[in-house]
Formats: sequence, C-alpha cells, structure tokens
Amino acid sequence: MAAKDKVNNIEALIDATKDENLNERKQNWAAFVESTVVNFFIDCKLEKLNIEDGKGNKAKLVRQKDDSIKVEYTSTTTL
Repeated sequence: MAAKDKVNNIEALIDATKDENLNERKQNWAAFVESTVVNFFIDCKLEKLNIEDGKGNKAKLVRQKDDSIKVEYTSTTTL
C-alpha cells in the first residue's frame, strides 16, 4: 500500500468519526466501512478484520469460502 493511500485512509477515518451530527456520523461510519475498510481488506488479502473507533462504532469483516466478504457493523449513539 502506498504512503498516499495510507494518508487517505487516515483522513477518511478522521472524517468518519467527527462529532458533527450523530446521524451523519453514523452514515459516515457505514460509508467508511463499506469503502475504505473493504478496500484495505481486499488489498491486504485479509481473512478477518475487526475494527472500532473508541466511540462505540465497530465493524467486522470476514472472507467467505466463495471469496465474498461478509461485513457487519454497529454504531452506538448516546442520546
């Protein structure tokens, strides 16, 4: 993975976890997981990956036997 890609991944993570609007942050987390994290998972040829942002948002990626990727993610909101 090139250094430029790593910087883009870090910037995407920062944008996805900003404390702007809770609903917007939830959507950003989902978009981040389904794009940047999945691309990282594919590029690194991983079998399993668990991530969390420390604010209750978690994601789990698993490569299936048919080479598809199963993605599960949760988002926690404090009201």
